[in-house]
Amino acid sequence: MPRECKTRTSAWLQRANLKDADFTGADLSEANLTGADLERANLTHANLFRANLTRANLKEATLCFARFVEAELSEANISGCAVYGISAWGVRLERTSQADLVVTPSKDAVITVDNLDVAQFVYLLLSNQKVRGVIDSITSKVVLILGRFTPQRKAILDAIREQVRRHGYLPVLLDFEKPSSRDLTESVRTLAHMARFVIADITDARSVPQELMAIVPNLPSVPVQPLLLASQQEYGMFDHFRRFPWVLEPVLYDDQKALLTELETKVIAPAEAKAKAQMGR
Repeated sequence: MPRECKTRTSAWLQRANLKDADFTGADLSEANLTGADLERANLTHANLFRANLTRANLKEATLCFARFVEAELSEANISGCAVYGISAWGVRLERTSQADLVVTPSKDAVITVDNLDVAQFVYLLLSNQKVRGVIDSITSKVVLILGRFTPQRKAILDAIREQVRRHGYLPVLLDFEKPSSRDLTESVRTLAHMARFVIADITDARSVPQELMAIVPNLPSVPVQPLLLASQQEYGMFDHFRRFPWVLEPVLYDDQKALLTELETKVIAPAEAKAKAQMGR
């Protein structure tokens, strides 16, 4: 039979044998459970705020509705845990075993994932129609705009953003005037995954080629529409992108007025058509 342990404790339970223990509703906030064996323990509705569970074994434990905010789970084993309703903000999960986490309540069909952060997100997608609607809206409306924010280029990019917005899209404008760090590259890659299509002004290109290299080869569902001031030439490596069918030919423009006049017909419409074609492949 499970052992009941429902009282509040901030005691040191390092390496304690707590297999099959019942901690339902227990207050274990800031408890030291380093190396404890909690295999198959019931921690439903337990409070483990800032608890230290480094190297603890929670294999197949029930963590439903438990509070793990800012808990330390580094090197712990939470494989096979039931995590429906868990609150896990700020949890440290370095080298944590996380396989087969059950994200659904016991009465529903079992759905498992292998990451605690993903578990919470997947359940939101499955259970909340509003969340699914927001994500669908984002992926069908976001237009990522890349370019340089020099004084000469900023007015063009701002004008493109305004025109894109008027056509019912959600423009996201990224400034890569400074050299792109790894974090910025990851950001543009993440945003590109959310985008309907990308508009990239390759005039006076510096960091934009690097960002295109990060997103174009692996995102065939996201068309890229380059723009180029007619008085300039494409940068040397742009030909590399022509082998990707989802990269359209650059639209040449003489000035801001001419670009905005033709933005719908030569930029937005072709990019939207290509997006539909790539999605339907």
